[in-house]
Amino acid sequence: MHLDDRLTIETPEGVSIDVTLAGLGSRFGAAAVDLLIQGILLLAVLLALSLAGSAVSNDLGVFLMGLGTLIIATVVIGYYIVFEALNGGRTPGKAAFGLRVGTVDGSALSLSAVLLRTLMRLVDFLPAAYAVGAISIVATRRNQRLGDLVANTVVIRDRVGRSAMRPQDATPVEGWDASTVSQQEVALVRRFVERRSGLTSEARSRLAAELAGRIRPKVGGGGALGDEEFLVQLLAEKLSRER
Repeated sequence: MHLDDRLTIETPEGVSIDVTLAGLGSRFGAAAVDLLIQGILLLAVLLALSLAGSAVSNDLGVFLMGLGTLIIATVVIGYYIVFEALNGGRTPGKAAFGLRVGTVDGSALSLSAVLLRTLMRLVDFLPAAYAVGAISIVATRRNQRLGDLVANTVVIRDRVGRSAMRPQDATPVEGWDASTVSQQEVALVRRFVERRSGLTSEARSRLAAELAGRIRPKVGGGGALGDEEFLVQLLAEKLSRER
């Protein structure tokens, strides 16, 4: 593992996105925060079940023990599935350390990928304290634990300022006048393109439509392009002029 490891993701639109991979230290820090939150939740559940069990019959107490086991499994597994699938790849721990889960190819993070990397935590945790996962992160080129390797995911730093884009063979689009697009608008487009893989399809479409609707009238073209394609092409052209 190297400090400030980077991964370049090539998008279908011809834009390269350079992202910084999360290292062992930040990932363990994020994991510690998540485990602390889960521990508090589990302690509250166990305490509630213990109090309930002391006030009921033995048969009902056995039922409550079984229910407690189910709740514990749901908290441990469901915690990661809910946050990573519905919060753009960010658990509270990852958000605290500025990290998120993304895919190696830059596509949207799917529920199946989240499920795979979550279930593989059982292996990564062995024999204790994520020892197998830590070895895998250090040994792999993309700082991936076994769950990441199986799900084809990576954990990246989610600081927008740490990412960079390079247009690949971008050429000016005939009839466009992008000079009136402000730097603030370019920054918004850039942030959208960098983070779109972590958005739900609904949010991704809505944001693309809002940005494209705001900028198209200034450019005076691009009507034949879809909203997202228009934004990517616009960004590539603006970056090409800065080189």
